Amino acid sequence: MMNHDETVKKSFKEQAEKFATYHMSKTEYTDYLIRKCDAKGSEHALEVAAGTCICGRALAAYVKDITCLDMSEEMLAQGKKFAAESHIENICFKTGKAEELPYEAETFDLVITRLSFHHFADPCKPFQEMQRVLKKGGKLIVWDMEAAEEPLRKIDDKIEKMRDPSHTRILSRAEFEAMFQNDFILQCQETTSVPVNLTSWMELTGTPKAVQKEITELMEADIAGDTKTGFSPYIKEPQIMFDHRWLLLIGTKK
Repeated sequence: MMNHDETVKKSFKEQAEKFATYHMSKTEYTDYLIRKCDAKGSEHALEVAAGTCICGRALAAYVKDITCLDMSEEMLAQGKKFAAESHIENICFKTGKAEELPYEAETFDLVITRLSFHHFADPCKPFQEMQRVLKKGGKLIVWDMEAAEEPLRKIDDKIEKMRDPSHTRILSRAEFEAMFQNDFILQCQETTSVPVNLTSWMELTGTPKAVQKEITELMEADIAGDTKTGFSPYIKEPQIMFDHRWLLLIGTKK
């Protein structure tokens, strides 16, 4: 049986080539995030669990330099390819784990991570590591999915894990805020609805057809008024859609 790290690597190895063209990579979301970062151009920045370095590549033009770290070599390879195609020169790439960042304390002025926490077995550990390598007065930027209301969290996470076995658990706003509470001043807490096509969402992760069918039936039952899934699916002819809730938190380290 694979451990969790191996499961994550396997999942994202399969997603690597498709990931950069998926809806979560749309420039409208990335551009919004970069504006919210409000970088000044002098920052040494780090993107943690960077994947194909979507944020890092976009942020590069606004900081002094940026390092993109991920434990999937295949995802980083895609990031390197796109960075080279865009002639981005102030970017570097590092294979490594969010739980064990290979940097000294207070190395970076800005640390960013996007859609990563629901893949961590112990979310507190990577958060503590990002806090550790961030300078006092630096910014930590987390953009991740926000959990469904409590009665539906279990089924919501179950479906997410059916679709992608590397999924662990989506955190609530309160859980994210608790991690920031003691050592950060929170400057931003915003939730954005991101429309998702059910079929494309499952195809990205190579979800087996039998599991895709099971998930689709659960969504159809929810739409018909039966058991709720936490996804609040709806029909946008001729496809089943749902809205992911993305929570953006920006904190300044005390």
